[in-house]
Amino acid sequence: MTLAILADIGGTNTRVALADGTVVRPDSIARYSNAEYKARGQDIAQILRDYLATTAARPEGVCVAAAGPVQDGVATMTNLDWAMDGAKLAAATGARRVAILNDLQAQGHALGHIAPAHLREVTPGPAHPGASMLVVGLGTGVNAAPVHGQGAARVVPPSECGHVNMPVRSEEDLRLMRFIEDRLAARNEVPHCGVEEVLAGRGLANLHAFAAAEAGHPGERTSAEVLSALEAADPTATHAARLYTRILAQVLADLALIHLPYGGIYLIGGMSRAMTPHFARFGLSETFREARRVDLLQKDFSVTVVEDDFAALTGCAAYLQATTA
Repeated sequence: MTLAILADIGGTNTRVALADGTVVRPDSIARYSNAEYKARGQDIAQILRDYLATTAARPEGVCVAAAGPVQDGVATMTNLDWAMDGAKLAAATGARRVAILNDLQAQGHALGHIAPAHLREVTPGPAHPGASMLVVGLGTGVNAAPVHGQGAARVVPPSECGHVNMPVRSEEDLRLMRFIEDRLAARNEVPHCGVEEVLAGRGLANLHAFAAAEAGHPGERTSAEVLSALEAADPTATHAARLYTRILAQVLADLALIHLPYGGIYLIGGMSRAMTPHFARFGLSETFREARRVDLLQKDFSVTVVEDDFAALTGCAAYLQATTA
């Protein structure tokens, strides 16, 4: 088996681990604060050097998943002002095989390698082995991409679909869209109500602000506070969560018809895990399976939440192993 060093670079922390082939060593996972390294004028290269200094490992391969765009083999972390390419990673690790993935792509490559205990089906349905899948990230941001093929032939194309228009299907949706646009304009941000503004971490806070305004008592809460209030059966938080679930189901239905993921739809990220206990109560499956002119949504596709914090590391290992073989 090939020994590899893996890194999942998020907005706040970088997680680093070792893997034997496609299997990540659970006891090797370490977290590093990006802010601390940035403050010293250092980046991912120094994180990898520090990690290897503590493990004395000599990896043959290195694969990094970056929460940012990857173009022509170069990953850019906009919020951190970090950039990395193969030469930088090879110099930091001594590895001969180098790969850089977008974090969503890494999650896509993880599918098929995640333990069943970390998969929770929230919308039952058929999932055909070998068929195309769809990975949907719901966290600090929102994105989704189809996953085609297996092994070295697997392709997870880049995407920025978190910025498509929020679906507007009712008068309430129209009021919500205008409300979000006004909030963005007041902050001197681009006044566009993309799905990220209602389904990302900040999205639940936006939905709560809208629900509070609709109820006649405007107020602000963070998404974490909304989730806590939801557990206490707060009516405004309940309204926000119902909106979140309905909009998510509509977005998933549209994406399912666009990509035909007969292998299943997989939700990843902190917001998907936080909202999972509430999906059934607020009708995720019922809204997803609404009647349309074609009957695909009524009989095909399944929706599963990935409850594995380290799936991106697994995806890095799987990609490196498949492309090395």
